[in-house]
Amino acid sequence: MEFKFNKIPSAWLPIIMSIIAVFLLLIQLVTKGFKPEIDEGAIAHVWQLLVVTQIPVIVFFAFRWLGRSPREAMTVLVMQGLALASAAVPVFVLQW
Repeated sequence: MEFKFNKIPSAWLPIIMSIIAVFLLLIQLVTKGFKPEIDEGAIAHVWQLLVVTQIPVIVFFAFRWLGRSPREAMTVLVMQGLALASAAVPVFVLQW
């Protein structure tokens, strides 16, 4: 089976989810600023759902493709990991 990134939703879906999560962080920064809030709003809950639901998709992708196309799968897994980190690291740095 040939590996085509654009035809494998479990390859690109986590990356899209991370991009949306980063976009939500930017919205939070623009609207509320850098200080943490006492009550988490809807943006925080949507961000949490996006980040958490990526993990099963990434695991599914790894189980499905690491054995078939290891080099391509590792490249995609690295991209997924970097995308996930780009969404998660700002939250930890800003201590939200």
